Amino acid sequence: MRNLLIFITKYNAFFLFLIFEICSFVIYVKYNSFQKASFINSTNKVTGNFYAHADELKGYLTLREVNDNLVRENARLRNQLKTSLYVDTAVKKMVNDTTYKQQYEYISAKVINNSVNKRNNYITIDRGTSNGVAKGMGVTSDAGVVGKVIFVDEHMAIVQSLLHKDTRFSAMLASNKEIGYLEWGEAMNPHKGLLIDVSNNAQPKVGELVVTSDLSLFPAGIPLGKVSSLNAKGGGFFLNMEVNLAVDFSKLQYVYVIVNRLAKEQAGLEAQEKKDE
Repeated sequence: MRNLLIFITKYNAFFLFLIFEICSFVIYVKYNSFQKASFINSTNKVTGNFYAHADELKGYLTLREVNDNLVRENARLRNQLKTSLYVDTAVKKMVNDTTYKQQYEYISAKVINNSVNKRNNYITIDRGTSNGVAKGMGVTSDAGVVGKVIFVDEHMAIVQSLLHKDTRFSAMLASNKEIGYLEWGEAMNPHKGLLIDVSNNAQPKVGELVVTSDLSLFPAGIPLGKVSSLNAKGGGFFLNMEVNLAVDFSKLQYVYVIVNRLAKEQAGLEAQEKKDE
């Protein structure tokens, strides 16, 4: 306190000058209409800019929450898509209107780890058994197919990416439904895949859309990519072709895990069929 008083005493002339300047400025602005209006306009402009920047900062800080809400909403809408339903034909015979039942459900998830530069690439997501995720489920993004779940814990899961030497999905040409298999090429290009074992009667074209077939983990029609070259070597009665992948794996942030409600029933029947062979 003593030092403060010494400081004020030492610089009392400066503080007195400062007080007089402030008082003069207030009187000058308050009793002159033009200066008063100019001061108010300037103050409003500064305040407006401050609030605008503050609002931008607030918006930036809430982007993650907004993205999470959008992903959940997308998952809800995907659950209502016609491709997520199947027709109960037994009911259809009893009533005039076609009755649809839910076959596929979508669980939104955030990517928390990812790789694209290895021969075998994996993705870690923040959903697990507590959220309904199970081994063998397909995973997609807004752009297209991502991979399949291979390991699951209570709160996390590991996805075998499409960029993996052992990943292969049933695919078809969107125009004529000719079926083949999509896999990752030997060149390890994260943007290229290989569509193989397509009938040589298919007559594919560069730029043609490649989608999932009814024989895959996924609902039919989910994008896999577009044909980029017809020069890949095939054999016999089958064609191979290069595909530009629909998903940019280096930019993955959110994905959807697809729950097939009929998967267990199908697996049980197929297991019984193998026993009878």
